[in-house]
Amino acid sequence: MKKTQIYCPYCGAQAVLRRARYVHGRSEQSQGKHLYVCSNWPQCDSYVAAHEFDLTPMGTLANSELRHKRILAHKALEKYQKITRMDRWATYLWLEGKLGLDKQSTHIGLFSEETCDEVIAICNEAIRNYRKDRRVG
Repeated sequence: MKKTQIYCPYCGAQAVLRRARYVHGRSEQSQGKHLYVCSNWPQCDSYVAAHEFDLTPMGTLANSELRHKRILAHKALEKYQKITRMDRWATYLWLEGKLGLDKQSTHIGLFSEETCDEVIAICNEAIRNYRKDRRVG
């Protein structure tokens, strides 16, 4: 496994790989999970989850505001996917087209607050239009 060097976009400190309980305590949701945490944590509250299979970061470090926006963006996209009954891959392909991004860039874990806001707005509009079209037809 290749060692990953990540730096905090907020304070510039290096991030370190830690067990999730370092941030979340001994909760059931943190068992077996890992995070890349800013070495200035908790003064700087940025971190990102690591993939379980290879411990690579799931995106970029994010502070609490950005993490919250990413959660909202995921929920909006999942709601759109559920309502339209699209497969996950098809939903991300749709989002790629809406945002004008390529496959490698279309990961909510890489998005800024502004892009998350855009995803939420796009999904909410698409849901409204989908429901309206279903009522008309």
